[in-house]
Amino acid sequence: MNTTRIIIHGSRGQMGQALLRGAARNPGLEVVATVDVGDSLSAVIAGADVVIDFSAHEASVGVAETCVTAGKALVLGTTGHLPEEKRLLQAIIAPIPVVWSSNYSTGVNTLFWLTRRVAEILGPGFDLEVVEMHHRLKRDAPSGTATTLLEILGEVRQVELEKELRHGRVGVPGPRTPGEIGIHALRGGDVVGDHTVIFAGMGERVELSHKASSRSTFAEGALRAAQWVVGRPAGRYDMQNVLGLR
Repeated sequence: MNTTRIIIHGSRGQMGQALLRGAARNPGLEVVATVDVGDSLSAVIAGADVVIDFSAHEASVGVAETCVTAGKALVLGTTGHLPEEKRLLQAIIAPIPVVWSSNYSTGVNTLFWLTRRVAEILGPGFDLEVVEMHHRLKRDAPSGTATTLLEILGEVRQVELEKELRHGRVGVPGPRTPGEIGIHALRGGDVVGDHTVIFAGMGERVELSHKASSRSTFAEGALRAAQWVVGRPAGRYDMQNVLGLR
């Protein structure tokens, strides 16, 4: 078995620690360096095959540039990127293979697949709402996973999310418009991550839910992605590719 040499960027965070624990259980992985605030990724990247980044959105562009310069693969798990950061990252990563996903859980990626299929099957007669809940310390809202769910729903319905999203409702918003998609972000306690997609029709309702109780599910998926992406052609991939769902 070939060993995949990894660097964990954001190693002192909760996800970084989960990645270290998961890598220690996987004989096919070797952590050659850990990097966090104040450390130099460029000083250690030569000894790695792939970098796994779970840090802060402000750091992602620098991480991507370092990986491109060194010709190393990247697994990008950081969320909360601003639109301009996303556009810049997309341009920067073109020369290397990158897995970029809002969520690395196998279960959540199954939820992504199911959401698309159910939205296609049920059609425009069902109203769409997404509800997500995370721990009190989460910085961004809605979550990256919820954003991906919204993007899937927007693609199926062929609507512009910037115009049709409703972030909660207050006052007298009036009747629901035909194209709108609701998003509700809840924060509290130590919730790792709950996501529910609601398809509300006349006389019936379909709900798809995923609830995470441990960050290890995300870590295991990211480590699997790291092993998968090394040696792939340059381009952007996601966990749907890793799991063979595309």
